[in-house]
Formats: sequence, structure tokens, C-alpha cells
Amino acid sequence: MRGNVERVTNPAERRPRKPAPLKPRPVSRGRIVVIAGVALVIVVLLSARSISNFYVDKLWYDSVGQSDVFWTTVLTKVGLGSAFTALFVVISQLSLLIADRVAPIDPGDGAESEIVERFRHIVGRWQALVRFVVCAVFGLLIGWPAATQWQEWLLFRRGSAFGWSDPTFGRDASFYIFRLPFMAFVIDWFFIAFVMVLILTALAHVLNGGIRMMVGARSATSQVKLHISALLAVLALLKGADYWLSQFELTRSSRGFVDGVSYTEQNAQLPATRLLILVSLFAAVLLIINVRQRGFRLPVIAVGLWLVVAVVAGTLYPAGVQLFQVRPNPSSRERPFIESNIAATRFAFGLEGVDQETVDVSPVTAADVDAAEAAFNNVRILDPDIIVNAFQNEVASQGFYRFNDIDVDRYEDDKGVIRQVMVGVRSLDPDQVPSTSWEGRHVNNTHGYGVVLADAGDVQVEQSPNYINVLDDDNELGLTQPQVYFSDRLGGYAVVGTSGSVGETSPDPDAPPYAGLDGVELGGAMRRLAFAISFGEYNLFGSKVIDDDSRIIFHRSIARRINKLAPFLSLDGDPYPVLSDGRIVWVVDAYTTTNRFPNAETADVRELRAGGDLSTQRFNYVRNSVKATVDAYDGTVTLYVVDNVDPIVRAWRDVFPDLFTDASAMPAGIAAHVRYPEDLFSVQTNMYGRYKISDPGSFYALKDAWSVAQEPSREQQLDTSTASDANTVSTVDAVAERDGRVSDADTDRFEAYYSMFTPPGGGATTFALLRPFVPFSLNDSRSDLQAYMTAGSDGQLTVYEMRAEQLPNGPLQIATRLQTEFAELLTRLDQRGSRVLFGDMQLVQVGSGFVYVRPWFIESEEGKKIPRLELVTVSDQNGSASGRTIGEALRALYPGSRVRVGDQAVVLPEDPDPQDPAVTPAQLLAQSRQLFDEAQLALSTGDLGAYQDKVERAYRLAEQAAAAATGASDDGSA
Repeated sequence: MRGNVERVTNPAERRPRKPAPLKPRPVSRGRIVVIAGVALVIVVLLSARSISNFYVDKLWYDSVGQSDVFWTTVLTKVGLGSAFTALFVVISQLSLLIADRVAPIDPGDGAESEIVERFRHIVGRWQALVRFVVCAVFGLLIGWPAATQWQEWLLFRRGSAFGWSDPTFGRDASFYIFRLPFMAFVIDWFFIAFVMVLILTALAHVLNGGIRMMVGARSATSQVKLHISALLAVLALLKGADYWLSQFELTRSSRGFVDGVSYTEQNAQLPATRLLILVSLFAAVLLIINVRQRGFRLPVIAVGLWLVVAVVAGTLYPAGVQLFQVRPNPSSRERPFIESNIAATRFAFGLEGVDQETVDVSPVTAADVDAAEAAFNNVRILDPDIIVNAFQNEVASQGFYRFNDIDVDRYEDDKGVIRQVMVGVRSLDPDQVPSTSWEGRHVNNTHGYGVVLADAGDVQVEQSPNYINVLDDDNELGLTQPQVYFSDRLGGYAVVGTSGSVGETSPDPDAPPYAGLDGVELGGAMRRLAFAISFGEYNLFGSKVIDDDSRIIFHRSIARRINKLAPFLSLDGDPYPVLSDGRIVWVVDAYTTTNRFPNAETADVRELRAGGDLSTQRFNYVRNSVKATVDAYDGTVTLYVVDNVDPIVRAWRDVFPDLFTDASAMPAGIAAHVRYPEDLFSVQTNMYGRYKISDPGSFYALKDAWSVAQEPSREQQLDTSTASDANTVSTVDAVAERDGRVSDADTDRFEAYYSMFTPPGGGATTFALLRPFVPFSLNDSRSDLQAYMTAGSDGQLTVYEMRAEQLPNGPLQIATRLQTEFAELLTRLDQRGSRVLFGDMQLVQVGSGFVYVRPWFIESEEGKKIPRLELVTVSDQNGSASGRTIGEALRALYPGSRVRVGDQAVVLPEDPDPQDPAVTPAQLLAQSRQLFDEAQLALSTGDLGAYQDKVERAYRLAEQAAAAATGASDDGSA
């Protein structure tokens, strides 16, 4: 019967019903508009600062006439970011599209199938949009950072040949400096991009059901396996390309005795790298073949082989070659590579054209001293690092003016003689302005005022600097524009052209308001709002003193201003002011650098002062290609190209043709004060002590190597030992044993100083830098003078070398001897409440010998701490002497000498008339103080008669000073 017949059902009917697709609830158009509006407001609020900064930057570049720099930089960044973002979107879109196309129609059974079904129902017809949004988001994260490579891209396009090729690969240095950085970035970027594409693709296959995680089930379809294998093969090929580029990075290796390609790199690392290239290609082939295989056995074999070769050939084998072949016989193994490093380093640091002269050393006589009077007249007795406090306390004029630095320069005096002078600019110190209100800091006190010059080789009778009035209309150096709106270390902003009674303050009540070219107009609510947001200051928007004629001046620091226009230049740490055509103009030496010059040694920057870019960089090529000037009044920046041979500056000039100016267009008033940069000279002298050696064997053994001379202490030292201690020695030896390299002991080195230098044997006197050398020694025990190098303002480097059998005393030996010979005097001068400071020790070539000159200063440890020149010492190989002037000290050391240097500053009658208006109490006290010091010197030598005479005269002058100050005569009558 029908009721007894069992119904046979279709197995498919036993499956549970698929859940009905979820239908999203319709969203009203009004709600969409509200949500979009809220989202837009949130985005604008979060981006307000960035938008304002962009707008303010654009206005600033327009105001200085360099819109091209702004838009070229912006468009290059946007172009790179957009291009790499779009590239990632295209690649990932294509891969995800393939993943969707090869997805199985039937997801199968189990929990994974439910996930796949729900994903399909949720995405539905929005699948293409979701795919694009995911790719776009990851594209921005991965592609937009490419904008940071804008400098590398521009150099990649514009770079030209250096005319220097490395011996290993035979490629011009331009390939390593201009091409390789961007090429390496592109390969690295593609590798990261494809790793992310692989991850997104694998996730898409999981969500589409193409990859199953269930145990016992087929893990992936053949189409999915092909897709994944293809992506892995691309990664293998990219890694091979990365290996190919990495072989050129061996020219920057630091494994050997010198930087660059070494024996191990040439004979072990390079073959290993090329083997890894082949392994990468082989792995790519295995990954493609794996499509026809079950499982991922071949990819595992490829990856395993890859790891083994990378560890054994890429790491263990080169280490073994270094340990067992190079270290037992390094001098012969490394010889050709040291030779290549020497040649590359000399080229990279401009050491190829150094002139070398030999100096015969003989005792100095009184006749030699008299013949060298002009040279002694050019010696500085003021030290810029010491007298900055004197400038600050004596001629700062206002408490909110500050001398950030004192520079050494040269100017022509009224007799037509070029003399050294000390130059300081009164810069504004915003932290010291009397009013701390917004108007007081940004509207009233807006600028510094004037420049102060002092004779570098002369002092007043009070032993303070002999200041030169440059505001005098009769003075050829007279300033017509003394206001200083731009200076070293000056931050913040100033608002000029304000309305009402509020205005700028100035030491000159008749000074006109700011009329310079710099400044962005603040007219219009939009601009003021943008500046208020950018600077975080409401007053820029709401203050009533700002009107349509007001302007805002910012980027007032010299370095900041130049960096905004040329961020690809490295700046020297010592900007210096020049008086030119009645204006103050800052001059800054700018460098082009790179750390990619093939086989060149990395620069030794240990002795550079903080503040300059070179002191914080790692580089192995440098050129002083640009002299930058900044007008202290209106901020005009001019970049003068002084080295047209340098390919790096040529490339940047090609990118920004309107940014640079030919050196021939430099005004004569500025060109006359161009000098050799101190930071560059310090680096070159640090390198030259070793790289003067041409023979690789001698270079390895440091035979005839030099070190920069040890720095004499600036203060009295209790321990005058010149040798380093045992700890220093063991530290140096440990470094030498570890990697075969030997460096100078960690000792302070002689700082280069500017001087009017007269070469041995006569010749034209030039403004030059000078730095001495001593023989190299592991424990730094050698301190006798081996040579000294000068750098003229024309860029010429010259080394004057002593004959080995005639090495005279070096600076540290002289300083130690001075502290021994004048120990008693130092003890008396260095009493409680004051201290002795030693100025620069300067070397003067006299005939065939040398005389060292060093000024001594006394500085109070309390109060204003104003330093005063106390005495000057002169020393040669046989002895030392001191005096109130250089001339007095020379006559004491060389009896019979008639040299007169600086004596006019202290000449007074033995018994001056206190009623004489030409004689001031200060002069009388200065003379009395001098006589007391001379009496102490006479006592220390046992000359009791001279001691008695000088003490009596000193007391008499002190009494006359008191009488002159009070208006009383010797008999007490008024």
C-alpha cells in the first residue's frame, strides 16, 4: 500500500536551507547628507592646522619670490605619492579581481562555507566598490610615503657624471650618488607592496572559499595555487633585483681596514651575492613549476635552499675569509683596496691639490723678531670665545640685546692697512624683553640693533676691547641700516606696520618704521585666521592693532630661512656678519654632501662644534659649493654658487635655476670677506693626517702619519702631564685588535683659528685658517710640532712640514711649560673670586723659527664676569716671557729687540696730572694695576729694586685716580 511505501528523498533535500540574504535597510537621503556633512566638518577641523601651514608656507614663498621652489617641491611630492599610490591600487586591484574570478561557485559544506556565504551576501553588488576602497586605503598607507623620496627622484633625473669611477664595477660615482638610491627605493617598495598584495590576495581567497583551512579538505584549488605561486615568484624576482643592487652597496662597506670594497667583499661577499641572485631566479622557477604539483613541497625546498645559501655563502663564508685569509696577512691582502680608498677619499674631501712645503727650523733672534714686526701686529690678543661677555656687558646697549657669537674678520683701517677685527651683532633676545605681553614680544620689540667691531690686536688702557664706532657718519664702515630683523638663533615672529600708538621700539628714536621687502601681508580675515591657526596665536586674528597694512615676519633664524629654500644643503655652524654698503649681511657657508661616494672613508667629525649640520651627519663626500647670504634687515636670501664643478650643486641648480646666483654677481663688499669655512677645514685636517700617505703599506702601518695637535687647556691645570693614561692606551689597542683600524686617542684637538698669515720666507699676508699637527702615536704621547696646515680665503690648502730632525715644541708642550714657569704668578692671579682664562695659542712664523703667542685674561667669578686682558706670553724653543703687550713680552724674551706691538694702548706718563682732562681715573687705575702686576713679576725674579720702585709708583697712581674721581687735591682741599 501507498502508506507502507518508504519515500526516497533527494540527498540534497536533507541540507539545511540557506539563510535568506540580509537586506540592508534603506537609508534616507537626508540622513546621508547629515552624516556626510558631519564627517566633512570633522575632517576639516582635524586638518585645519595642516591646511593653514600649507597656505602660510605658500604665502611665505611668494613673499620671497621663490614660488617655483614651493610648487616644484609640492608637485614632486604629490606626484610621487600619487604615482606609487596609484601603482599599488592597480596591482592590488588586478590581483583581487583575479581572486574573485577564480573563486569557486560552490563554497562547499561546513562552518567555512557559512562564512563565505555571509561574506558574499554582505558584499553583494558592492563587491567592486569594497575592493577599490580596500586597495585605496592600503595604497595610501604604502604608496604615499614615497613622497619623502622627492630629493632622490630629482637627483635621479638631473644628476651628471663626476668623472670618477670605482675599480670594482667600473661605474661613475654618479651612479652611486644619483641613480642607486632611488633605484634601491623602488625595488624595496615593490617588494613591500607585493608582500601586502600577497596578504590581501590570500585573505580574499579565504573569504571566497578558494583556500580552505579544514583538516582533510583540499587546501586550495589549482587556480588559487597558480595565483599565489605567481605572486611568490614575483617576490623572488624582486629579491633577486635587490641582491643585484646590493652588490654596489659594497662600495660603502666598513668591514675592512678602510671603508669601501675590501678583499673580503671582492672575493667572498660579491660572489655570494651573485650566487644569491641565481638562487632567487631558481626559486622563482620552482614556484611556477609548483603549480602542477600537489602541496607546497617545491616552494619549501626553494625557501630552504635560499636560507642555507644566504647563511652559508652570504654570512659564514665572508666571515671565514676575513678571519682566516685577511687577518693573518692584512697588509698584502688589503693593499689594492687601501690604494683605491686613498684615491677616493682624497678626491671626495678635496685633498688632492694640497701644496706641501718644507720648513727649516732654527733659533729665533732679536733681529728676526724686529723683521717680523708686521706679522706680530697681525696677531690677535682678543679671543672670541672669551670676550663675548665683555661685549655683552659693555656695548649690548639694551638688556634684551644679545651677542650670540663674536666672529673674527678683517677690514681696512683709515691708513689702508688690513687689520683683524672682532665682530658682534646685537641680536634680539625675545626671552629678555621687558614686556611679556603679546604686543611687547611681537609688536614692540621686533629687532636687534647694530653691529660692534673691536680691534683684534689692541685694547684700551683699561684692558677692555678697543671698540670701533661703525655708526659714525664719517666712518667708511658706517651703517645706514642698523636694524637686525634676522640673525643667528632668532625664532618667533614680528608684526610690523601696525596701527595706533603701538609700534616698534628702537635705540634710535628717529629710526623709521620697517620698510623692508620681507613680510607677508595680513590683510583679510582669511589670512589672519590661517596665521592664527598655524602659529597657535589668537591675537593674530583678533588684535585691533593689526590692519590691512600690517605684515608678519617669520623664519627669522638664518639657518631656518636658508633650509626652507634649500633643504638639500648642509650649513656651517658659524654664520658671520659682514658690513657691506651700509647694511649688515650674514654669510653662511653651505655644503653639498653624500654618504655614497664609492670607496671613500667616512668623515671624522669628532672635533666639530655643535650647531653645524656636518657635526650631525654621516658623509664621505663634501664640497663648499655655495656661499649663502641673508640680509639682516629684510631677510633677502642669495645662494652664490662658488663651485660649478660639483655635480651635486649642478643637479640642484638644474632643478631650481632661479634659486642660485653665479659667484661673479656677489657684491665686492661681501666678496672681500669670504673666508674658508671652519667646519670643512676641521674635517679635512682630521682626514689629512692619514690620507697624506700615498703608499698603501705605509698607510696600513701608519708610518709617518700625523694627528691634529692636542688642545691646550683654557684654564689652569693642576696636572700638566702630556701623556694619556693607561686606560686610553688600552682602549685604542682594543679597537685596533678588533677590526684592524687604529684611530687617534680620545683627546681634545687643537681648534683651527683665523689669522692674518704671512708664509715662511715672506709673501703676501692673507686671511687664513691655521691648524697644527703632531706625529701620530697610539697613546697620544707625541706632542712636538710636526707640521701645520693653512687654508686661504681663495680655497688653497697648504701644509708646512718641519724636518724630522728639527721638530720644535708643539702647542701642548708650550702650554705645559707656561704653567710650570709661571706657576707662582698663576697662583696669585687665580685667587678666590677670579680665574685665569687662556686665549688662543697662535703660532707665528719668525724667520726660520716659531714664536707662540698666548693672551691671558682675568674674569671675575661673581657679578658680570667681564674678562680683562691681563698679560700676553710669548714662547720659543728656549724660553718664555710675559708682558702687558706683545711688544713688551718680546723685548723681555729677546733682549736688544726694538719691536713695538700694542704698546700704544698702555703708554701713560709716569706721574700724570690728575687734573688733566685727557687723563681719566680709569686710565690711572689701569696703569696702577699694570705696575702692581709688573712688581709681582719683578719679585718672582728676585729683582727687589724694581719691585720697590713699581709698588711705589702704583700706589701713587692709585691715589691720583682717587683724587681725580672725587675732585680732591693731594692736600685734601676741594
